[in-house]
Amino acid sequence: MSMPGSTSGKMPSPPATKMNRKSGRTEIQKTYKLFIGGKFPRTESGRYVNLCHPRSGKHLASYCQASRKDLRDAVVAARKAQPGWAAMSPYLRGQILYRIAEMLEGRAASVATEISECSGTSALSARSEISATIDRILYYAGWADKYSQVFGSTNPVSSSHFNFSNHEPTGVVAAICPDKPALLALATIMVPIILSGNSVIVLASEKFPLPAITLSEVIATSDVPGGVVNILSGNRDELAVHFAKHMDINAIIDGSGDNEIAATLKKGSSTNLKRIAVRKLRDGEWSGKKGQNPYFILDSAELKTIWHPVGT
Repeated sequence: MSMPGSTSGKMPSPPATKMNRKSGRTEIQKTYKLFIGGKFPRTESGRYVNLCHPRSGKHLASYCQASRKDLRDAVVAARKAQPGWAAMSPYLRGQILYRIAEMLEGRAASVATEISECSGTSALSARSEISATIDRILYYAGWADKYSQVFGSTNPVSSSHFNFSNHEPTGVVAAICPDKPALLALATIMVPIILSGNSVIVLASEKFPLPAITLSEVIATSDVPGGVVNILSGNRDELAVHFAKHMDINAIIDGSGDNEIAATLKKGSSTNLKRIAVRKLRDGEWSGKKGQNPYFILDSAELKTIWHPVGT
């Protein structure tokens, strides 16, 4: 399905080019690819979408339209990477998340321009979103080595045992993002998932995926192991059912805000008892207190209780 201001088709080969009249050189038109296993493959289906500026109609870029096979490849990469990521200390995971924010800060100007061009928002609004995204990543990075102490507990029991409740990662988690705010919502959904040791497959904003794919370029050059974060661009209606029915996805965080997508996820996951959490926030709420909630971490964490005999 094509988005307003976009067209779909087979992936061009070789990449489209055009002549810059001022410099006299040929410009390479970027094709935004998928991010799977720390690499940037084109979709196996060969499908792509041409994204145009919503007001001027100017061609901005082409991006891949992920298929079911791409999703399956992302799950394989996520499953392989998850144990090693979970084995890292919470402090180290927090430092790696901090590094993502640090590197995104260095690209803030270009990403803000990208947000403004692809979504049609003002430059001021785009700069505000990128700043809020960086702050949001830093906020959750600080929780990486603290949430366990805050949300865990030592439980009183009547027998001679120590009894502890603590949170552990669920495993492979899928995340579906809303259309707006494309980058801030993605960070708000994704970072609480991975900080506890999960790996994630993210379906980016369907209409405005470019900032999400640029974020994947930041992640690829940070210290996040390949496969911990996988980002797909594509059609929610097409992929939601496969997210729900895939037997090796342990949980889904649905931030689409789409009732039909929510129904598809619930129906599809009923066969495998997959956990589903919903982030139904309006556009303005993503940047406020409702979007910055440490309890989001618990939606993709399993509460484990340990009994240990006293004196042994």
